[in-house]
Amino acid sequence: MSRFPYPAFAAGFLLLFASASVPGFAQNHHDYLLTDNWKFTKGDVAGAATPSFRDAKWQTVSVPHDWAIYGPFGADNDKQQVKIEQNKEEQATVKTGRTGGLPFVGVGWYRRQLEVPGFGAGKRAVLVFDGAMSNAQLFINGKEVGRWPYGYNSFYFDITDYLQAGGNNTLAVRLENQPESSRWYPGAGLYRNVHLIVSNDVHIPVWGTYLTTPEINAEFAKVKLKTKVETPGNAFQPLRLETEVRDATGQVVATTSSTLAATDQQEFEQNLVVKAPKLWSPETPTLYTATSKLYAGNVLKDEYQTPFGIRSFKFEAGKGFSLNGQPRKFKGVCNHHDLGPLGAAVNTAALRRQLVLLKDLGCDAIRTTHNMPAPELVQLCDEMGFMLMVESFDEWKTPKVKNGYSQYFDEWAEKDLVNMVHQYRSHPSVIMWSIGNEVPDQSAPGGNKLAKRLQDIVHREDPTRPVTAGMDRIGDAIKNNFASVLDVPGFNYKPQLYPDADSKLPQGFLLGSETASTVSSRGVYKFPVELAKQKKYPDNQSSSYDVEYCVWSQIPDIEFAAQDTLPYVAGEFVWTGFDYLGEPTPYDESWPSHSSYFGILDLAGMPKDRYYLYRARWNTQQPTLHVLPHWTWPGREGQTTPVYCYTNSPSAELFVNGKSMGRQTKATTADVRTRNRLMWNDVQYQPGTIKVVAYDAQGKAVAEETVRTAGKPHHIRLVADRTKLTADGQDQAYITARVEDAQGNLCPDATEQLRFKVSGAGSFRAIGNGDPTSLESFQAPQMHAFHGQLVAIVQTTGKPGAVRVQATGKGLKSGEVTLQTAVGKAR
Repeated sequence: MSRFPYPAFAAGFLLLFASASVPGFAQNHHDYLLTDNWKFTKGDVAGAATPSFRDAKWQTVSVPHDWAIYGPFGADNDKQQVKIEQNKEEQATVKTGRTGGLPFVGVGWYRRQLEVPGFGAGKRAVLVFDGAMSNAQLFINGKEVGRWPYGYNSFYFDITDYLQAGGNNTLAVRLENQPESSRWYPGAGLYRNVHLIVSNDVHIPVWGTYLTTPEINAEFAKVKLKTKVETPGNAFQPLRLETEVRDATGQVVATTSSTLAATDQQEFEQNLVVKAPKLWSPETPTLYTATSKLYAGNVLKDEYQTPFGIRSFKFEAGKGFSLNGQPRKFKGVCNHHDLGPLGAAVNTAALRRQLVLLKDLGCDAIRTTHNMPAPELVQLCDEMGFMLMVESFDEWKTPKVKNGYSQYFDEWAEKDLVNMVHQYRSHPSVIMWSIGNEVPDQSAPGGNKLAKRLQDIVHREDPTRPVTAGMDRIGDAIKNNFASVLDVPGFNYKPQLYPDADSKLPQGFLLGSETASTVSSRGVYKFPVELAKQKKYPDNQSSSYDVEYCVWSQIPDIEFAAQDTLPYVAGEFVWTGFDYLGEPTPYDESWPSHSSYFGILDLAGMPKDRYYLYRARWNTQQPTLHVLPHWTWPGREGQTTPVYCYTNSPSAELFVNGKSMGRQTKATTADVRTRNRLMWNDVQYQPGTIKVVAYDAQGKAVAEETVRTAGKPHHIRLVADRTKLTADGQDQAYITARVEDAQGNLCPDATEQLRFKVSGAGSFRAIGNGDPTSLESFQAPQMHAFHGQLVAIVQTTGKPGAVRVQATGKGLKSGEVTLQTAVGKAR
């Protein structure tokens, strides 16, 4: 283990760490979000960067903004003829929905007037882009300030020298997405936030603090804070930094004051002690805040806040992973960055909703596949308790797609890694850095040297966390010493190879970095029910019995078995938490499929049956009892219709129209499904009811669930995920519309078009039904239900008050819900 540049131990390495550098709001340091008053046009326009250019006819938009999510969908949008090696394809074929079937390819321009409050002598101005898709070129007053090609990374430029002394500045951004540049929907435009930071010329720069907790015990935790400072011309001048640490209640728990010496090279190093620390974990995500004030003499020059958490973790040979001294396995999911009907445009309420659903699932970790995350996601993971594997690249030097990251790798890989690590290295949620996913360089000569080079860069910038990568070419990766280079070997879809890999690799532990790839469509059930690889149907859907998977993957139960029996396996990250736009496997060649089938939840964020399979395993604090399929099958009378039950109880009994079908008990058999599912495979359908009663280990009935045959669609029921919102123009409520019969049963085959009307202090934002084949607009206030349900998104305005949401449908009694918005935070 001597190759690690951080403390090593006999059985592994100990990692002790903390959270994020976020500029505070002091009179001398302002962070302004540039949200409104942007002008946008798609297409390249000569002279668009010049201040005199007339943009009055351009569209007025708010940022974050994804220009492509507005559609329309089309089979020719980024149509690719390609052989997908990850899918074990042997020849190239035409892929229509691979990148979502949305018009993201091309050039887009954004312009706005830029006021810089308080700017003048002794001030600096910096623009920070949390993400811009892609090939960003930044212009101020017609002059190019800089470029950043990678659309997923955050970057910043000092624009001080480009600004007009008297104001009246013009900001312009040119973006360009190339065809065949992605394997999924990347989004388009200024899809993440843009910040204007105004500070004194003596200041703490962007991502200027780095906080670690090098020693933790029950009595105290040592906190080490490194703080960079910048001065005019970077000339040395004596400065003083005063730092105080506050706990979650706002009480000061530690203070220190330091003077910058000439030998410190523009960086303070401060050491503090927090007594009786409260540890950060997914179950107790306790945060502290370090507030640093920078003085020149008695003049306050800057103020900076660094939220952080106190926690330790380690990977050990033969034992896997532990957090705060407690062994555990990652119960993780992989997620792409799009937010379904919102596209790539980031929204904090949308991210929070995803995390609330994942928390209920029992999920405790997220892999940001296959790129840097939005800062809002990382901050929410700190606050809500999720461990993160922050990933950087899907491609190194060897291309997967024609115009992918390989074209930038030599010039930009180090710059991109440095920005990623500097931005997130103080966050307690970040546990690992991933330098790549399924890169073909695993098999290329010198691929191991590339891996070591990238890992060394990450270690240089953050010696406290391990580095991993998702590997799919396990044989090559082991033979070429690619896997042995990594701190944590990450294996994609190879549970059957875990024992052999462990016997050959030096680390003594490994990780299921991408698992399962089971496919299903919410509410769709196919007969006969049988294990099937790469199964396709005429309706372009996959069965929700959770027995269908891809050519490279398996059902969840096989990974479960490996995780249960192999202590050196540190957990799994399921592909995927949510369905996402693009990669409609197994229907890559079958339009109109244009979004994935892999999700535990669908594209609109509604749970599939598989949600409860994982919940029964992962959420040990709450009971789970879920029965499938629905019980409305006109025309299937007398035909075999298996009933499955997902529960964390050891046994359950099924009753069909009051008659017992017997009690099933989880068991270890050759069929791994019997360890996690209770199955009655010979049930014959008759209209009526199915009821499952769950029993505990002592045979006591502890829960029951009943599913009834639905009658004719009668009414719409609206259910909001939140009814109290913040009147900030950004907060959102997700309203599930259910088509029900007169008795309140979901009508599982209802396809009526539902129309929405929003009035009061809110507006309609988007809509989705979770159907991977639907070509209906996400922006129109109407959509057909998919298996009886859909989700409408309502967004607040800047004014407080009531929001009335009404849904209507032909032949249905309308549904209505009222939300309340107010100034200040709402949850």
